[in-house]
Order: sequence, then structure tokens, then C-alpha cells
Amino acid sequence: MSTTEKSIMDKLGWLVLVLAVSFVVLAIRVGFIQSVEGPYYKKISQQRTIKTDTVFANRGNIYATGGDLLATTMSKYTVRLDMVTIENDVFEKNINALSDSLSGLFGKSSSHYRNYLRTAKRRKNRYLLLARDLGYIDYAKLKTFPILKLGQYRGGLITEQRNVRARPLGEMGVRTVGYSDYRGNVGVEGAYINYLREQHGWRKKQKIAKGQWKPINDQNEQEPQDGSDVITTIDVNIQDVAHYALLEQLENFEADHGCVVVMETQTGEIRAIVNLGKSEYGGYYEKRNYALYEAQEPGSTFKLASLLVGLEDKKIDTGNVIDTEKGVIKVYGRSIIDSHRGGYGKISLARAIEVSSNVGIAKMVMNSYGDNPQQFVDGVHELGFGARIGVPIKGEGKPYIPDPKYVKKGDPNSWSGLSLPWMAWGYGIKVTALQLLTFYNAIGNDGVMVKPRFIKELRNQGEVEKVFETEVIKERIASKDNVRKLQTILENVVKRGTGEALYSPRFSMAGKTGTCQTEYWTGNTQYVSSFAGFFPAKNPKYSCIVVVNKPNKRKGYYGATVAAPVFKAIAQKIYASDLQEKNVILTEDTTLTTLEKKYDRYQKNNTSEESKMPNVKGMPLMDAVSVLENKGLRVAVLGDDAEVRKQSIHVGVSIKKGQQVVLN
Repeated sequence: MSTTEKSIMDKLGWLVLVLAVSFVVLAIRVGFIQSVEGPYYKKISQQRTIKTDTVFANRGNIYATGGDLLATTMSKYTVRLDMVTIENDVFEKNINALSDSLSGLFGKSSSHYRNYLRTAKRRKNRYLLLARDLGYIDYAKLKTFPILKLGQYRGGLITEQRNVRARPLGEMGVRTVGYSDYRGNVGVEGAYINYLREQHGWRKKQKIAKGQWKPINDQNEQEPQDGSDVITTIDVNIQDVAHYALLEQLENFEADHGCVVVMETQTGEIRAIVNLGKSEYGGYYEKRNYALYEAQEPGSTFKLASLLVGLEDKKIDTGNVIDTEKGVIKVYGRSIIDSHRGGYGKISLARAIEVSSNVGIAKMVMNSYGDNPQQFVDGVHELGFGARIGVPIKGEGKPYIPDPKYVKKGDPNSWSGLSLPWMAWGYGIKVTALQLLTFYNAIGNDGVMVKPRFIKELRNQGEVEKVFETEVIKERIASKDNVRKLQTILENVVKRGTGEALYSPRFSMAGKTGTCQTEYWTGNTQYVSSFAGFFPAKNPKYSCIVVVNKPNKRKGYYGATVAAPVFKAIAQKIYASDLQEKNVILTEDTTLTTLEKKYDRYQKNNTSEESKMPNVKGMPLMDAVSVLENKGLRVAVLGDDAEVRKQSIHVGVSIKKGQQVVLN
């Protein structure tokens, strides 16, 4: 073998040896990867080709008692464009059509959008904003526009979706409907968030061609669960009536803020709750839940409680005569003054409530309880004052009743010689509007005190999950005889007392006016005007309280002038809605008995399978819709006028439930 051949053989031998060693090393490495590093690389591979996607659920809806949506979850869409993805010829061919479509949807000119898109295309913008927070209808329409309908990979369409809480009826009762988010738990939504809260699910997806992902079945996947729906006691028609009645009066008297609560007498269901405060620009909006949280001196509306304590203790009777003297008395150097100059002379205690005599009620309490003020205070507590009601909505104000056992020099809450007479006519104590209404509602409910209730039931997937029943706080706050006496007195307040401006022969009401000074310690005394009562006066269906804080003193501040007209407007509107028949306007000589007969006939017509089309032309839109929906019709509205001009079904034509009527 030649030297050359030997050299070649040696090299081949070394090569074989190297290959053999490499093979062994590779085999060892492969084995190591499979046995030791395999799970790691498998995990990386899965992370790149398999992902876990959240499947979003919806928070439960909040409904009014008639089925109107008060709060719901809606999807909002932000749309952007990747201008690099769009091919030049596609862009040039469709830019004019796309600009025209965007102009039609959003209102800006076509030239604006052409310049906007061309600039973005030239700058190779990959994240161009087209629209933010679109509703689903507009979003669906946008996806049909030229270029955008090509989708993500040819049309450059980028969509970001998020769920937001929406209120279809606007800001109606927003502080009561509430929210549960970074701001805290407020109102119904905050109180019942554990029922409303959704549970998101998850599902695995596998990556396929062109960056697309498809769902894959997995035993560990979790389905989303929507939250339960909450059905409130709010009646949107009564809420609307109360809102605008209060708003008008706040604007007329340039007041700082005010509230209204309408409650169903026997059940305690809150049919309306309105809280309006003045903004820095002069308008009014749902600023705070004043009816729930604001505890303040009630003034004359508390006199009824003072009288009832005396009646229950058998210290006095409504026929007892009290001398109001000249309308002024001195107590420990301080004056108690009647609003009527010269006083009322000698009058019965019933009449003292009717005319709201401060002197008469203060003297009655001092004469009866001067030697034992603790008995009077205990009697006030027995009527339900001094403790929170315990409604589930957060923020209920803490009431305050002075205690004769607490005496501390220098403390403004210390019991003094002025405490008893001042309590008698509603000073030195604090209650919220809702707490005071609960007392007046008990008088209207024959002495049975029920707890104010905001929720009727919970539903899940259309099935009733939980029903909230009427809760009785106190079976009887006073004897039947004494309660009947107070009912008569409150009816007479409207007929011949401080509330006589409310009187109407068309329907009966009962209640008490209240005028209370506030901020008197500042040197710039303000006033709180109120009216609390129920209607009808006999067998009342609703109780109501109106409180207006700090009206313009030059325009008026008495409860009868400021608050009582709101009460009357609400009562009158509810009567009209209940008793409306063929657009008949109630006349002054209509008696309550006649109205009740009309109401029964109206209800019978509405519940029949077939009835006649009423005349709603000229009616306010809200009233017309209420009347027609009560007849079982589906109502469609064209235009945005507040008054009905035309109706698609002629007056007197036979109608059936489920039939549609169009109002112009």
C-alpha cells in the first residue's frame, strides 16, 4: 500500500471515528432532551400553539317593576385600522366609498376622512383610531363598509371589545339604581352585587393557519355563568312623575336640593325615589341619595308623633283645649313663636296640629311630661324613631333623639331645659326623609309599620330565584282608635288647615306640612320645607314625603308653599293615570266614589281580550304610552316630541292585545 493510500485510509478511519462519536453524543443528547428537558420544550410548544381564552359572562340586569330596564351590561367597541395590511390597489379603489360611509355614520365630512386615511396610509400607521365606544348596532354597520368588510387580514380591521354598565332610561333614579365598581358599592346594584355578579368561564383554543385560533374541547373548561336579574319595586311612570314635579319646584324656588319618596302603603314597596341637587352650573341632577342618608331636624312634621305619644300614654285627648296665648311663649329665655301673628287663642289639640301651632304642641308636651321627660322620649322610641330602618342600600343616615340621662356641660347634645319643648315641634332631633315617611306610612296603614322595600324578586334565566316579602317592623305602633284620630286630623290639615291649598274635590289627600329653620347658628338662617302624608285619605294606596332644602327665602319657604304642591302634583298624576278612560279629564264635581267606579270599569276594559282604541292625541307621550301598554298594545314612537300628534289606530276601533300602534 502506497503512502498516499495509507494516508487516505487513516483519514477515513478518523472520520468514521468522529462520526461514531458524534452519533453517540447526539443519541445521548436526544435521550437527555426526551427524558429531562422534554416537558419543558413541550410546554413552550403548547404555549405557542394552545392558549386559554376567557369566556365573558354578563352581570345581571336591574329591572323596574313593570319590566323596564334600569341597568344592563352592554358591549362597547373601539375600532382601529392597520393601514400597512391594506394593499395599495384595494385602498385606492375604495377610499372614497369608505370616506362617504364614515361620514354618513359619524357626521364629519367625506373630505375629512379621505385626508385622515391618506395621511395614515402614507405614515404606515398600524393602529389608526376610527371610532371609540360604539354600540353594537353601529359596530355591525361599520363592519359592512368598504375595506373594513375584508376583515383583519385584508382590511386591517382591529376591534377591541369591552363590557360596560348602561342605563337605558338615562339618569332616572341613578343614585338608587347605583353601581358597583372602583367607586364602591352604591344603591341597589351595590347592595345586591353578590346576586348580580357574573362568573367568567374559560376555554382552550388551538392555533391554526394564518394566526387564527379555534376552540378545542377540554374536560377542564368552565362555562360562563351570568348573574341573576334583580326586579326592583320602582315604577318608572311614578318615578318620572315625581322627578319632574320635584325638579319644577326646585327650579321655581332656586332651592339647593330636595327629595321625594313614594311608597305603597300596605307593602312598603318604594314606587319612586328622587334625589336632586344643584350643580355648580345651576342645573339639577341625582347628586346624593338625600332621602336615605340626610338626617336633619324635621320641624312641624314631627308634631304628629308628639301628639301620638301623649294619646298613647293617656295624658291628653285630641279634644283637649290648649291656650296658644298670643302665639308666643318664653321657655328658659328662648321664644317659641307661631307663624300666625297673634296666635290662635284657645283651640283643641287636634286643631293645633291642623294649623301647626308651635306654642300649642310645646305647651301640651311640657304640661304632660315636664316632670318625667324620659317617658316622652321612651314613647318617641316606641314609635320607631331613634334607630335606623336597616334597608340593604348602604348609607342610611343615623337618627338622633336626645336622652334625658345624658347631661354634659358644654356638649350641644346634652339634655337641657329646652330639650323637651324643642323636641315637641321637631327641633333638636334628627331623622331622614325615609325614616319619617315610614312613620307616616304606618299611620296610613292603620298602625302597621312596614319596612321600606326596594326589591321584589331575583330571577335567573327567567326563573324566580328568590321573592322578597313584605317585612313588618312593628305590628302596631298605636291603638286603632288613636291611629284613626290621627288619620282624621291629617285629612283635616288638607281640608281646613295649613295644607288647604292642596284641597281638591276631585280626590282626597291627608298629610302634614313642615317648615324648619336650618343653619340658624350661622347668622344666615335657611329653611327646610316638607310635606308628608298619604292618598287617598281613606284606605290609602300610597304614602309620600317631599323635602326641599334651602329654597330662596324671597320666593317662599313654608312647607305649604314649597313642598306641598309637589305632593299634590304627584297624587293628581297618579290618580289621572289610574283613572284615565278615553282621555276623559276629571272635573271639579267628580267625587271619589265616582272615580273609584270609573277606575273599576277602566280596569275591566283593559283586562278584556278586546277593547276600543282610546284617543291619546294631545296627551303627554309618557301618559299615552302608559295607557296603551295597559291595554296590552305594543307601542312604537316616531319623532321626539313630548306630545302625541297622531295615532295609527283610529279612536273607537277594536283592538287586541299584542297589536302594534304607532304614535307620532
